[in-house]
Amino acid sequence: MKKVFFLVLLAVGCATAASAQAKAQQTLKLSLPTVQNCEICKEKIETYLKRFDGVTFISVNLKRKEATVKYLTDRISDEDIKAAIATAGFDANEVKAEPDAYNRLPKCCKQPEVKAGVPKPGR
Repeated sequence: MKKVFFLVLLAVGCATAASAQAKAQQTLKLSLPTVQNCEICKEKIETYLKRFDGVTFISVNLKRKEATVKYLTDRISDEDIKAAIATAGFDANEVKAEPDAYNRLPKCCKQPEVKAGVPKPGR
């Protein structure tokens, strides 16, 4: 009888622990308005964020210019994730890219420059 009670208690404890861990994970959808339709941009953001403790999943959709990030709330916050993307050189929601990081991006990851009053070549 003691063994049965102990096994039931152990099972309840494990279920509670698993439930607590599941609650600690959040999903964050981010707008990435400055990201270009470029695999280098995608790879740069995904690789950069994977280095942070607590980020469990990252997916960048270039067509929609957005990212989905799953993270553990006891290890990293949504503000930290936005700041990390800004440090990589990209805007994330309301957080603007760090200018030095943006300047270090490859040309394909930068927004095309538009000069006022001067049409783009070929138009």
